Amino acid sequence: MTENEVRVWLVERTFSDDEQNVVITTYATPDGEREYRRERALTTFGDADEGTPVSLTVSPSNLGAVADADRERYARAASEARADHDPDDTV
Repeated sequence: MTENEVRVWLVERTFSDDEQNVVITTYATPDGEREYRRERALTTFGDADEGTPVSLTVSPSNLGAVADADRERYARAASEARADHDPDDTV
């Protein structure tokens, strides 16, 4: 990780309301203040799928603000992910 990157941790996986068969993974900074979201079609998962990364390193410019209602929950989930997994783990 470089000084221009931020580590984020998996805090939520949901299905898109707008599009069928899309999984949204949400990663957050350990303080729960900033988030990074990825969308992936279910059709891209296969037998060789290596799982969902438990953490990523991303550019700060790719992070968005977390809604007030989600900050505490995201901070708690990020802390649990950090405590339970190595950064390179998948789930």
